[in-house]
Amino acid sequence: MKTQPLIGHPACLLTQLDVHVQQQVTALLAPLGIHPRHFGMLSLLSGQDGLTQHQLCGPLNIHRNVMVDLVDELEERGLVERRRHPTDRRAHALHLLPAGRQLHAEADVLLDRFEARLLGGLDVDEAAAFVSLLQRVCADAGLSDTVHPGVTGTGVAPGAGLARA
Repeated sequence: MKTQPLIGHPACLLTQLDVHVQQQVTALLAPLGIHPRHFGMLSLLSGQDGLTQHQLCGPLNIHRNVMVDLVDELEERGLVERRRHPTDRRAHALHLLPAGRQLHAEADVLLDRFEARLLGGLDVDEAAAFVSLLQRVCADAGLSDTVHPGVTGTGVAPGAGLARA
């Protein structure tokens, strides 16, 4: 019985690429003092300011206790602030502050450059097709299109996707 080399298995290739991308993105964001999970939250808030912590838990796929710590970290740095929710007195709405918007913009530029290098061996049409195929595979697997690496714990979470806003 002939066995197939690991490079012939899509799961092995995706796992190898996943680890590579997570390591690179974590290192890329480190000089900004943020982790990929921070980038995920900043991305969501830049597109939908005023969400509650509870509303962010779902798209980020994190437990509410982890969310409290994450918000505390960003609030201490002056990147986000909690405000009373206008219609639910038990909840706090999270708002991205100007420093958070600026940091998110800087991180987004770094991530765009990384992705251009990552897909640099493909022409424009191939890169678009690659992304489209990955999106279809993720959708068929029932994966969220907003989950971000590292948001489920204190480190990088294997197998998570990267949220972009």
